[in-house]
Amino acid sequence: MNENEKVSENPIKRLFRVLGPGLITGASDDDPSGIATYSQAGAAFGHRLLWTSVLTFPLMAAIQEMCARIGMVTQHGLSGVVKRYYPKWILYVVILFSFPAITLNIGADLAGMGAVANMLFPTISPHTFSISFTLLLMVFVIFVPYRKMAAVLKWLCLSLLCYCVVPFISKQDWVEIIYNTIIPSMSWDKAYLAAFVGILGTTISPYLFFWQASVEVEETLEKKIIVDKQTLSEMRLDVRFGILFSNIVFYFIIMTTGTVLFPAGIHEITTVDQAAEALRPLAGESAYLLFAVGVIGTGMLAIPVLAGSLSYILADTFDWEEGMNKKFFEAKKFYSVIIISLLVALSIDYMGISPVRALIITAILYGVTAPFLIGIILHISNNKKIMRDEINSRSSNILGFITLVVMTVAAILLLITSI
Repeated sequence: MNENEKVSENPIKRLFRVLGPGLITGASDDDPSGIATYSQAGAAFGHRLLWTSVLTFPLMAAIQEMCARIGMVTQHGLSGVVKRYYPKWILYVVILFSFPAITLNIGADLAGMGAVANMLFPTISPHTFSISFTLLLMVFVIFVPYRKMAAVLKWLCLSLLCYCVVPFISKQDWVEIIYNTIIPSMSWDKAYLAAFVGILGTTISPYLFFWQASVEVEETLEKKIIVDKQTLSEMRLDVRFGILFSNIVFYFIIMTTGTVLFPAGIHEITTVDQAAEALRPLAGESAYLLFAVGVIGTGMLAIPVLAGSLSYILADTFDWEEGMNKKFFEAKKFYSVIIISLLVALSIDYMGISPVRALIITAILYGVTAPFLIGIILHISNNKKIMRDEINSRSSNILGFITLVVMTVAAILLLITSI
């Protein structure tokens, strides 16, 4: 498509054309473990945490845009850039925290998908479903070419729309909802702080930083994109739309559980299957089915992103051949990491580590590394030697600094509440 055609292009067509890595990144953030976190927030505190979706949108969008720009401008993933311009110990610290955190996250997601699938088909055990999902995802990631995989992942994003339908099945107090959306409600209660920090850790997750930068490189190489003002502008549109989509979904999950479960006195939700089962008698069979199907769809979307981000981190660190646009024999080590991470994640449930425990450990590891990584991302994005003419704007720096402060405070609160 030439420049004149792009200028005259219908805005809706342009949006669908540019949607890609940003949409997938945003949608994958609402994985089954994230759904459990949002469900618990709504069940425990009703609509009081709806305002967090408004807070996290600009912060998350700013950081993900920086990561995407780093990938497009440098043609290296985040780990690759850190390796070239910063001390190696930084990468080793990242790996030390990232591998267990991401693997536990995948394990919790697989367990959640298996439990929900078992609710839909009770004659098949949750473990059988978890194993089946693991094998299916391995085949999908290894044998499906990147372009087809990206298209499938974009369609899987539609599964998240289930959560935007559920609230309209039951009666809502829209005055209360609007009030809690625009008026922040803060409390120093330990449980409230834990829910607040959990939401921050779930939405602004370190693995997304690495995935965003690396997949932008992948997209640029696959489509032979020339990085200029136009493509950077389209990238920003893609990222912002993806993050907006993600936040709308988590907003509706909190609204659903806050409307249905909280008034019914159901305040303790630790897994996604508990959330779905609790909705069944109160909101009806249709709400229950939509919620359950959404969990499976989001798991199929998020797990390739989680495992892929881990592979990109290690491949960039140790100079392996990498990329989901390559066949298995062209990037054996890259794909081996994906296989190993899925198998280790699957085995977590057999080790006696519950999905809830896995999520707690993951939250702590993410919470510790997020401020550290955000600081590095800000430094890279303002380094002319690395970014040339595409350094941060003033507004990006302001939002980035606010994110750094918020996530640092969240990390401290997380450690306090965990202790």
